[in-house]
Amino acid sequence: MTLNLTALDPTLLLPPLIAGWLVLATHVPLGRRVLARGIIFLDLAIAQIAVLGVIAAHTFNLADDGWPTQLAAASAALAGAALLAFCERRWPDIQEALIGSTFVVAASLGVLLLTGDPHGGEHLAELLTGQILWVGSAQIVQIALLYAALLGLWSLRGNRLGALGFYLIFALAITASVQLVGVYLVFASLILPALAVRAWPSRSGVIVGWIVGALAYAGGLIASALFDLPAGPAIVIALALSALLGGLVLRHTRARVACADAAASGHGGLPPRRDYDTVTKPPLNTTA
Repeated sequence: MTLNLTALDPTLLLPPLIAGWLVLATHVPLGRRVLARGIIFLDLAIAQIAVLGVIAAHTFNLADDGWPTQLAAASAALAGAALLAFCERRWPDIQEALIGSTFVVAASLGVLLLTGDPHGGEHLAELLTGQILWVGSAQIVQIALLYAALLGLWSLRGNRLGALGFYLIFALAITASVQLVGVYLVFASLILPALAVRAWPSRSGVIVGWIVGALAYAGGLIASALFDLPAGPAIVIALALSALLGGLVLRHTRARVACADAAASGHGGLPPRRDYDTVTKPPLNTTA
């Protein structure tokens, strides 16, 4: 494995880096909500359903690349989101099992649909690992507009969206990012930065989580260019390392701040020391 310094071309690396940062803009807050709700595999299930829509459109020649493919993926993902929202209301005690089952069924259907395609393996690999290096400016503008609309709706409605509203916003965000960065990178972008900042409050947690993810995207893309590695898997590994190191650093930082606050407010939580040499003693009673 040799270094390829000539591959560090900003004109080649900047578009995928911007695309990755845009993905993080929606996936970090969504990932924190997923962790809070305890539905870790929801993104994998929705992403795989979106992939199934793309594969079905490709297999039956219903759509070429572009908006028709996006429409097929979005329709499948929205239908899957509505189904999972119904399952959450109807069977909340087995929700995670149903989400996992949905993922494996959608993945199996996708493999079956690609059985007769001589290039099916390559197509499936592209959907799983993504082609972030080949993202164009038009895709960046489209996804930026979509994410801006979703984030605007999220900030205005927030917790008032309900389960169905959350699932639908989630499905649209995941659908757009799957075809941009692939299933693996979607899951990593959603969960790993959120794990690193899981103990942080809402607003600061989202900002710090985005920074953790942004550094990982930059490092993964640079490593991919230098060592001629697939960009998607390289960024996934970088996200894992960044989340691990970032989580340790952030935890240590919060512990030091907490100790400093405790020391400033009450001598480390101990009662303040009395200086008996300076305490004024009451006068002795000399009366008989």
